[in-house]
Amino acid sequence: MAPPQPLDSLGRPLGVLRLSLTARCNLACPYCLPDGQEPPGLLQLEQRLAVVQAAVALGAHSLRLTGGEPLLHPQLENLITAVEPLRERGLREIALTSNGTLLSARRAQVLRAAGLDRITLSLDGADGASVARMAGLADARAGERALTAVLEAIEHARAAGFNPATGQLKLNAVIQRGRNDDQVVPLAELCRKRGLELRLIEYMDVGNRNGWSPAEVVSASEMAERIRFRWPLEPLERDLHSTARRWRYRDGAGRIAVVASVSQPFCGDCNRLRVTADGVAYTCLFAAPSSGLDLKPWLQPSIAPMGLEQALSQLWRSRRDRYSEERQTNASSRDHAEMAYLGG
Repeated sequence: MAPPQPLDSLGRPLGVLRLSLTARCNLACPYCLPDGQEPPGLLQLEQRLAVVQAAVALGAHSLRLTGGEPLLHPQLENLITAVEPLRERGLREIALTSNGTLLSARRAQVLRAAGLDRITLSLDGADGASVARMAGLADARAGERALTAVLEAIEHARAAGFNPATGQLKLNAVIQRGRNDDQVVPLAELCRKRGLELRLIEYMDVGNRNGWSPAEVVSASEMAERIRFRWPLEPLERDLHSTARRWRYRDGAGRIAVVASVSQPFCGDCNRLRVTADGVAYTCLFAAPSSGLDLKPWLQPSIAPMGLEQALSQLWRSRRDRYSEERQTNASSRDHAEMAYLGG
C-alpha cells in the first residue's frame, strides 16, 4: 500500500513539479530579464530524473519543463524519454513552456516522439512593434521576425500532433499596462483564427528586476471585458488547482483563460513545487531567495535515494506560502527569487 501523500500546513497536496532546465534565454522580456549565463552547479540528467522520481513518489502527477528557454537545453528530449517510465508510478502529463522562436518542425516532431504531451508557447503581441517591446528586441523588424517564428512554431507543433482542441497546444501572453495592453483583443483574434486557447497573464511582481508596479497590472476582469466587448463570452468554473479562470466564446470559437495571481489569487489550492536548473527547490513563485532548499546534497551518488524524497516531503509539509493573498493586505516589499530561475 502506497504511503499517504504529504499535505502542506494549509492542507494542499503536491500535484505539479515545474522543473527549470536553464536560466538562459534567447529573449530579454522586461518582466523577466534573464541572465545571459547559467548559474554554477547545473543538475545533470540523472539528477533531474531523481528529482522527478521523488516528486512523483510524493504525489506529483504533472511535470512541466521550463527555463529560461528550455529549448536551449541540449538534453531536453533525453530527459523526456527518461521520465516516460514514471507514468506507471502516477505521472500523467509531461508539458513544456517555451517562447517558441526555436521550435522547428523537426524539433516539434522529436519532442512529440519522446513523449511530450503538451506545449504552451508565449507571444506578447500580435504585431512586430509590440513583440519587440515585450521581448527586448531591437526594433519592429526584429519583432516581426520573432512573431513569424512563433506563428510558424504553432503550426509545427500542430503538425507534430499537439492538438489545440484537446488543450495540447496553447498560447501564453503577459499583459502589462502601457506596454502591450492594446494587444489583448488582437491576440484574442489571432488565437480565434488558429483555434488556440489564449492564456492572458497578469503582470506579476516576480523577481526584483522588472520594476513592478500595481498600476501596470491589467486585471483579469478588465481583460475579459475588453474581449467580451468584441465577442460575447460565457464564464466557466475554475478547475481545482488551476492557475487560470476561463471563459468560452458564445459563438463556439474556443476559449480564453486569464492567470489572475494579482487580482484573484489562487493560493488556497496551489499545488506547485518549483526546482531551479541548479537544483534549488521553492514552494512559491514569489519565494524569497533564502527560502529555497538546495537539493544537491541529496543528489550525490553515495546518498540513498530515499533521502531526497524525505527532504522534499519535509519541505512540502512545512510549506505555508500564500504570498498573492497576503499581497492584498500587506504592501511591504520583499526580495523575490528571479523568474528566469523559477521557470515562471
